[in-house]
Amino acid sequence: MEERWQEHYREQTEREEYIRWLELNSMLYQAEILARSYLRTEKKWQRPYALPNPRAVVSKAPAWFTAYPASMITAKGESILRTLADDRLWDCLREIGIKALHTGPTKRAGGLSGRHYTPSIDGSFDRISYDVAPDFGSDIDYLEMVHVAKNHGAIIIGDVIPGHTGKGADFLLAERNFSDYPGIYHMVMIGPEDWNLLPPVPAGADSANLSQEQVQKLKEKGYIIGELTRIIFYEPGIKESNWSATAVVTGQGGEKFRWVYLHYFKEGQPTLNWLDPSFAAQRLLIGDIIDSMRVLGDSGLRLDANGFLGIEVNPMTGKAWSEGHPLSVTANGIIAMMVRKLGGFTFQELNLTLEDLKAMTITGPDLSYDFITRPAYHHALAAGNVEFLRLMMRLMHQYQIDPAALVHALQNHDELTLELIHFNTAHAEELFRYRGKKLRGADLRAAVHREMFSRYAGGGISYNVAHPNGIVSTNATLCAAVLGIRDVYRTTPSECEGIKRLHLLLAMFNAFQPGVFALSGWDLVGALTLRPEEAAELLADGDTRWLNRGAYDLMEVNPHATHSGAGIARAVSLYGSLPQQLKSPDSFLRKLQHMLAVREEYRIPESKQTAIPPTRSRGLIAMVHELPSNRGILVTVLNFSSRSVEDTIRLKENSHFTVTDILERKTIGSTRGQLCLSLAPFEGKALLLD
Repeated sequence: MEERWQEHYREQTEREEYIRWLELNSMLYQAEILARSYLRTEKKWQRPYALPNPRAVVSKAPAWFTAYPASMITAKGESILRTLADDRLWDCLREIGIKALHTGPTKRAGGLSGRHYTPSIDGSFDRISYDVAPDFGSDIDYLEMVHVAKNHGAIIIGDVIPGHTGKGADFLLAERNFSDYPGIYHMVMIGPEDWNLLPPVPAGADSANLSQEQVQKLKEKGYIIGELTRIIFYEPGIKESNWSATAVVTGQGGEKFRWVYLHYFKEGQPTLNWLDPSFAAQRLLIGDIIDSMRVLGDSGLRLDANGFLGIEVNPMTGKAWSEGHPLSVTANGIIAMMVRKLGGFTFQELNLTLEDLKAMTITGPDLSYDFITRPAYHHALAAGNVEFLRLMMRLMHQYQIDPAALVHALQNHDELTLELIHFNTAHAEELFRYRGKKLRGADLRAAVHREMFSRYAGGGISYNVAHPNGIVSTNATLCAAVLGIRDVYRTTPSECEGIKRLHLLLAMFNAFQPGVFALSGWDLVGALTLRPEEAAELLADGDTRWLNRGAYDLMEVNPHATHSGAGIARAVSLYGSLPQQLKSPDSFLRKLQHMLAVREEYRIPESKQTAIPPTRSRGLIAMVHELPSNRGILVTVLNFSSRSVEDTIRLKENSHFTVTDILERKTIGSTRGQLCLSLAPFEGKALLLD
């Protein structure tokens, strides 16, 4: 009997010690400490915070480099953050015209198995700590990067992830029903009498995904609200629903628990509950914000996947309602206002309908990622036809979305996203005029998909891969597909020049608009996609996005490295490193540098977009902007077709202008009432009317 009590006491003590260790390493615990440190400062009342101010951000940092730390090749023995703090790198970035660096997520991510940290399952978007991840460096390295950037007239932008965490200490405490921790997540305790409705958890795993049938049974029992409108990362046998069940977990007092939890993304990314009486999710996120801005020194923060913060049964349809939910608007407003209160700004990576985007920006983030024109200009390049692009830009004006409040980016860490949510949900039955016909939104979306998938990932093109949400590619491989290059890994000098020309056209479309222009390391070096065999391990869970995240060496610090420190294979680079390109006047980087210098000289990022005029040529898009401080009218025209075009744009009646090509820096004549245009294939021009 005594031995049994001793064993019971030992187990109880070990559980209590482990739970205390988890608590000390949890984000919610750290958040309370950070919040108390901020309580007694008067500075929180000194800054306006209610309304977004995108143009203030744009005037301060109009051009960004968006890094993806896991893909960066470093010098031997050097951390990624030390690499990003290199004075030589910042000399190059300043020479190009870059004023901000978005780091991507750099805090510890992944999960916990006992007291052992497990790796990230989603490129560090499954955060479990406020500490900088050891794989990337240290908090000291981060502070050094902020200091060096400031010395070069630039700022650092970090990340918060308001939709989910990884399975770290906070989730493990929630599973054990400890304190407020279950209130962090959308998770429901399942009574032992209903454990038979849950799937068995495989050996070595801590949870199992529910089938659609199991989801429905739990809904009928009143446990959960059922399936959502879409299943992101759907993969048969891996993720068949947005709900998973935990294994049996023992609580602090020896109780046994099983839970079902929501995850919009992967099984290891449990969704936060933004309307729980404990307000634990809010406390956790606010702590993360204070840490990023007050401790690490970030000037701004990206909100990732921030459109999924509310969920309920829609009383009108009886189905689960999450996307476009008003709680997301409220939650994003709280986050954005808190950041502004601390003296920073936010931008959101939100891929929803235009009305949802507009609603989110009334009091929410200062800037939004441009998911409006990004798929549309890639469609224009694929089809040699700008009609869909013109439609999207006019819809943007119709919904009163200011292009100056957008981050016009080239490649990011995801695939080329082609979900076209605006036409897939609320507007699926709405009629849109397209190519002389009226098409339902759903049919328009299908037509655009057919053309893009066919051109970019069909007809013998194997280096781009069709993905459930779009096309896995880099900008260089998209341009190669348009040019009909079959073997992109063995390009000729002539083919490389063609890719560069198209790539610069995409850069000009994004840069010569109001708002922020952003480009990635993959853009800077002209990276190609990885071959599947080069990323076999990373592709094991069906996530093909690793193919477009190949490793790159910006400064040629480790020319013999075959992989990044995170284990990502080195991508083929068509353009070369930054120092190599800056030695050549005809390089991609030198051409881009000239473009950005003209952009800043004429203050194009602060301009006002006034019109998207019609053109006769189907491959020609025109954008009219009023430059600030009475600098004149800028007409930017881009030819997305492989043919030369001659066209005319109507101007204000009886107006007389001197026309200057500001990229070529030469006056090309004067005009009254109309602007006559002549462009070569895949050429862009910026014409100042003064």
